[in-house]
Amino acid sequence: MRALFPGSFDPVTQGHQDVLRRAALLFDEVVVCVMFNSSKTGRFPITERLDRLRAAATDLSNVTVDSHTGGLLVDYCRRAGIDVVIRGVRGGPDLNYEMPMARMNHELAGVETLFIAADPALAHISSTLVTAIGQQDRVSNDDLSERLPAGEASAGDASA
Repeated sequence: MRALFPGSFDPVTQGHQDVLRRAALLFDEVVVCVMFNSSKTGRFPITERLDRLRAAATDLSNVTVDSHTGGLLVDYCRRAGIDVVIRGVRGGPDLNYEMPMARMNHELAGVETLFIAADPALAHISSTLVTAIGQQDRVSNDDLSERLPAGEASAGDASA
């Protein structure tokens, strides 16, 4: 069975990598896909996000990386023959945000959503916070890189 792990991944965090690794244990194939989110301003180009996702998934043989920036998530699922969407949730607010979309994806295309609870040690990390901290020079690059997958450059440096 194939599953889709969609997100803006701007930037990829250890939390994303953890959910991806756990999903890869559950499914025959996981497609991790950079999606367009009209409520977010992209900080990193799509190509860089794809490269970072490939790096985060290097040891996961059943993971492929893709992007879909035009149309709905269910359009991608239909085209790719995917019936399950993976979503990582850090707590109640994430779940409240995700539930209406999960219901609509099911209603529109029969796509099920599997929620994977964040590792408590990583639940406080979000792409938005990592980027904000990096841009404010509040922590050292070493401390910031601890929140990103191994080998990642600083999230505040869009040229990295």
